[in-house]
Amino acid sequence: MKKILFLSAILALASCKKENEEPFGKTTESNTESYSEGESAKAKTPEAFGKDIFEGKGNCVSCHQVDQKVIGPSIQEIGKIYKDKNGDIVTFLKGNADPIVDPSQFAVMKTNIPVTQAMSDEELKAIEAYIYSNLK
Repeated sequence: MKKILFLSAILALASCKKENEEPFGKTTESNTESYSEGESAKAKTPEAFGKDIFEGKGNCVSCHQVDQKVIGPSIQEIGKIYKDKNGDIVTFLKGNADPIVDPSQFAVMKTNIPVTQAMSDEELKAIEAYIYSNLK
């Protein structure tokens, strides 16, 4: 009888978990995603945050290197042209502006615009800050 009461108490305590909480040892995306993104955004400079996105979830680095053209123009070339032409990188990444760096290559970049369109303004501004931080 004592074993049954003990097991009942354990089961009752185990079922009293917070809403959205997963079983022990398992986390949900929502539990960790907002914390990690929010904390990384606050703990880093915009340039460092932009670099993390550029090299991470944005995967921009697969086509754009700092100082050399790979598939797309270099980060330095992008920053220089946008600065010289007073362009708006964020507006372009949202899909709301025509390409000004190398319009002939836009067909390649266009397939990646949905990735940047899904990003927050904070993330896009951080990418822009990272690009401009690489100007010589």
